[in-house]
Amino acid sequence: MADSSTDSAQSQLKIVVPDDHSMVGLLGSRDELLHVVERAFDSDIHVRGNEITVTGRPEENALVARLFEELVTLLKNGTQLTPDAVERSLAMLRSSGERPADVLTLDILSTRGRTIRPKTLNQKRYVDAIDRHTIVFSIGPAGTGKTYLAMAKAVKALQAKEVNRIILTRPAVEAGERLGYLPGTLYEKIDPYLRPLYDALHDMLDPESIPKLMSAGTIEVAPLAYMRGRTLNDSFIILDEAQNTSPEQMKMFLTRLGFGSKVVVTGDITQVDLPSGEQSGLIVVQEILEGIEDIHFSYLTSNDVVRHRLVTDIVDAYNRYDKGRTAGSSATREHRAVARRGNVARHRERT
Repeated sequence: MADSSTDSAQSQLKIVVPDDHSMVGLLGSRDELLHVVERAFDSDIHVRGNEITVTGRPEENALVARLFEELVTLLKNGTQLTPDAVERSLAMLRSSGERPADVLTLDILSTRGRTIRPKTLNQKRYVDAIDRHTIVFSIGPAGTGKTYLAMAKAVKALQAKEVNRIILTRPAVEAGERLGYLPGTLYEKIDPYLRPLYDALHDMLDPESIPKLMSAGTIEVAPLAYMRGRTLNDSFIILDEAQNTSPEQMKMFLTRLGFGSKVVVTGDITQVDLPSGEQSGLIVVQEILEGIEDIHFSYLTSNDVVRHRLVTDIVDAYNRYDKGRTAGSSATREHRAVARRGNVARHRERT
């Protein structure tokens, strides 16, 4: 697909795109995708017909060639290229050497005219871990697909008759899980706290079928407090917003596991809404269960955010702020400790 010639520090490489692939699909409308590639490299990229000429440092040219090869493979597999897909493909090639085509073409669930796939390498590793392990913890910032991908795997498992039901739960911290004082039926009381789970379900199932599945008990959405005292067999169980569980609640939930079931626990340990001074069960459980066979911890980062690009920038900005504040607090404590030691020393000299 590519051949190169060298001239001192720079080299030229030619990429010939097979005729049966649309250059419009590869380069984008009004060369939108080509501009994304050009901004990412110092090399000069020139397109004529189905031939792409790259002039620049040899190592960078080779990366450009690999990127275009991956994009052609994605097109061949029916993936519609977007600027986001191009940027994520390049990030994978630069950071891990993994083939973007292996990640971005993994079908998790096809439903309602669309296919749900992982969009980053860490998301693929998370999805693969769900297949391989009985209990998977997914920890990462908002927008990384923790809950959405787990829901897709749950729906797929139900459709394949690998489980008999899906159970979705999350702690209703805002109501203190004491819902009796709220007006209305149980579902009217808990609806605001469980609405994100319903929203994901509506993306993946025919909305008209959801009430029937819930009436039959095939899908259950309930606050965490309603899991106590149960044994959950042949179920795909998702605990969402797990950073807002106490250590006792986390233990209670995990010990509901029955035969033939799979558990996915998701949460963001940077967004704990528990009362000040109360430990998060999601933070503690990492130490307690580390190294236990068939339990896996999957960590996602700001690089895995699949919402608006600004969400990644916001997450990174908050992380920098938190690190700076922690460092500042440590420096202040050390300064105070030095001052105290100095005061003690001067006191001893006087006495």
